[in-house]
Amino acid sequence: MTTFIQHEWNLALPVMQEYISIPARSPMFDPDWQQTGHLRRAAVLLRDWATAQAIAGMTVELVEADGLTPVLFIEVSATDAALSQRTVLIYGHLDKQPEMEPWSEGLGPWKPVLRGDRLYGRGGADDGYSVFAAVIAVAAAQSEGHRHGRVCILIEASEESSSVHLAQHLERLFPRIGVADLVIGLDSFCESYDRLWTTTSTRGVCGGVLHLDVCADDPHSGRASGVLPSSFRILRELLDRIEDSRSGRVLLQTANVEIPANRLDEAAVAAAAFPALSTSFRPVPGVRPMGATPTDELVNETWRPALEVIGVDGLPAVADAGNVFRSRLSVKLSLRIPPTADVHAVGEEMQSVLEADPPHGASVRTNVGARGPGWASPAFEPWLFDAVDGASSRHWGLPSASCGVGGTIPFMGMLGETMPATQFLLIGVLGPGSNAHGPDEFLHLPTVRRVTHTVVDVLAAHAERYS
Repeated sequence: MTTFIQHEWNLALPVMQEYISIPARSPMFDPDWQQTGHLRRAAVLLRDWATAQAIAGMTVELVEADGLTPVLFIEVSATDAALSQRTVLIYGHLDKQPEMEPWSEGLGPWKPVLRGDRLYGRGGADDGYSVFAAVIAVAAAQSEGHRHGRVCILIEASEESSSVHLAQHLERLFPRIGVADLVIGLDSFCESYDRLWTTTSTRGVCGGVLHLDVCADDPHSGRASGVLPSSFRILRELLDRIEDSRSGRVLLQTANVEIPANRLDEAAVAAAAFPALSTSFRPVPGVRPMGATPTDELVNETWRPALEVIGVDGLPAVADAGNVFRSRLSVKLSLRIPPTADVHAVGEEMQSVLEADPPHGASVRTNVGARGPGWASPAFEPWLFDAVDGASSRHWGLPSASCGVGGTIPFMGMLGETMPATQFLLIGVLGPGSNAHGPDEFLHLPTVRRVTHTVVDVLAAHAERYS
């Protein structure tokens, strides 16, 4: 099977490289996505590749609807009648984050570059590899004569925009999918490349754009400053309503939850297995992490809310900044919230707090942005734990490990509500330095092959469990 998976991934790499070259930015970052056609072009490429694979009982469909980004839906019949009602649903996405320049010399977001074990380019690791891993895993299982249940593979194209179109697709697809015994998500992180990491929770995300206006034009700063209130100072005042600027503590009541004791214990175990989380980044000399210990850092990332300003309009580049009073500002906010916080309640409280009683009577308004629910995994049943731990030992040489992650995968939250009895396995290839969403994103090829092995093992374990 190792030889088969290696061979199939070698054949798939040129298609992966072609996929990376397509600027298939998520609809939030490409409002004209229907006209540019990049998302559909990427979806068609992946559909055509999947269709060409020799897998018994497989159908491949590109699901399209007016105004919605496409979904690639693949269904593979069970190997035998005894498993025909036992479903495994595998999830990934094909849309991408924007360029996020600058990339290192010789690299670029839409320029696939293979260097040793790394395939550089936007979207390879997050999350274009998922359709290849899922299909190759099913092909590998069949090549070895393994039994497997019914497999549904769903690859969406709006995940990086908080899956804004997925719920409407699922309304149509859920009757076809039915209730899955197991959901495998292939869009997560791994804290190291030396073992299989499973994700036990994801934070939610609550976003929006805050607009400030204090003057109809942009007067000379020597005349207006000190007479009119500074838009930047008003911004600071407003942000201080929702975040303590000294500690970073989020002040919204709905955004803070009691952290379960088992999640604190889990973070302590995970933190002991790898260096401090802050070592995954490259802080400038002298910058101190927000957590006092590696466990604190992990809890901060996974179970505590955190605010980030991720975009600003109204401020010129430093080189172009003349002595002009800045009359208006727009800032894009991204608030990560704990897995069990109510994302809609948080959004309503944030909007209310920001818009109430504007400082100095300025015009303040917020546009609601991303609303992605968090997710907390139910405990593994023994068969799934054994399958995952065995796969890690066989393919990495070390036992598996688990922890929460700070990112958001709205699909997991959506399914967690509708399939409460389902088992969830969330894994991925985004390890240290892989730079998801940033410059120099890369796919670690040994890890992607091992993750593919893992899916094969879990499919076999699922078939045995329900035989």
